[in-house]
Amino acid sequence: MAPLPQPVTATVAAIYAAYEAAAETGFRDHLGASLIGGECPRAIWYSWRWATRARHTGRLLRLFDTGNLAEARFVADLRRVGVTVMDVDPATGRQWNVRDASGHFGGSMDAVAIGFPEAPKAWHVCEFKTHSAKSFAALKSQGVEASKPQHFAQMQVYMHLADIPRAFYLAVNKDTDELHGERVRRDPEVGMRLLARAERIIAAPSPPERISADPAWWQCRFCDHAEACHGGARPERHCRSCLHASPAAYGGWSCQRHLHALSRRQQGEGCAAHLFIPALVQGEQEDAGEDWVSYRLPDGTEWRDGVPA
Repeated sequence: MAPLPQPVTATVAAIYAAYEAAAETGFRDHLGASLIGGECPRAIWYSWRWATRARHTGRLLRLFDTGNLAEARFVADLRRVGVTVMDVDPATGRQWNVRDASGHFGGSMDAVAIGFPEAPKAWHVCEFKTHSAKSFAALKSQGVEASKPQHFAQMQVYMHLADIPRAFYLAVNKDTDELHGERVRRDPEVGMRLLARAERIIAAPSPPERISADPAWWQCRFCDHAEACHGGARPERHCRSCLHASPAAYGGWSCQRHLHALSRRQQGEGCAAHLFIPALVQGEQEDAGEDWVSYRLPDGTEWRDGVPA
C-alpha cells in the first residue's frame, strides 16, 4: 500500500493563506499582450471583460512569485557577461510599459538590452520565463515559437509597440537551473495581425466563439472561465459585464446608461442599473423593459435581470 501523503503543517498552511489574502483581484485594466496569443478568443474576451475572477491556491500564487523573483537574477546574469540591461524605464523609474493607440492593449516588458554576444549593436526586448523540466525540454527541441506560442506572440507585440527589431528570450529550467537563450526576429505582419486581433476582442460587444463546444475539451477543462462559458454560471456583476458599458478612447470606459466616464473603482463596483450582456446569460430572452430583462433558462425557469419588479 502506498504511504499516505503527509498533511500540510499549520505553518505551511498559514504561508499559503497569506499569499491568498494578499493576492490581487485577478483583474487588469488592459488586455495584456501575454494573453493575445491564446487559442480561444472567448477566453481572452472573458478576461478582458472581467467575467471570472481568477482564484489560485496559495501554493500556485507562490509559484508565480518565484517567476517574478527570478527576473532580478536574469538581469544580473546578463550584466555579468557585459550586456547593458535597462530593467526600468528611465523616464518613469518603473517597468517598461507599452500600449497600442487605443490605450487598452499592451503590457509591461521585463527589460530592454543591448550588447548581446550574438548581436552586440542591436537593441532587444527581453522576456524572462521559468519552465518545468518537461516544458524546458520542449523549448530546447522546438524553439519558443512552436513550444510556447503565447510567449512568442507576447514578444512580437512588445517589439511592434516599442519599435525594437529583436527580442531575447531567456528561460530557466526550474529543476536543474539550466538556461536557454533564443533571439527572436520581429515580424511586422505577425505584430499587426496580433494588434488587429486585440482590437476586435476589445471592441466586441459579445463574446466570440469558443475554441470548442465540448466542455470536456482539455483547454476548456483547465480554463478559468469554464463555469461561466460552459457551466451556466453567471459572471461577476460589475460594469465590465454590463451591456451599458463600453471601452472609450485613451484606455477609458464609459457608461451609456448614466452618460459618464467610469473610473477603475466604478468599473469594479457596478451599479443598481446593471444588466448583463445578454450573451453572458445562458437562457433565451423573453421580455424587457426599462432597466430589466427576463430570460427563460435551460431548466425552464424564468429569471429576471435588473431592477426588481
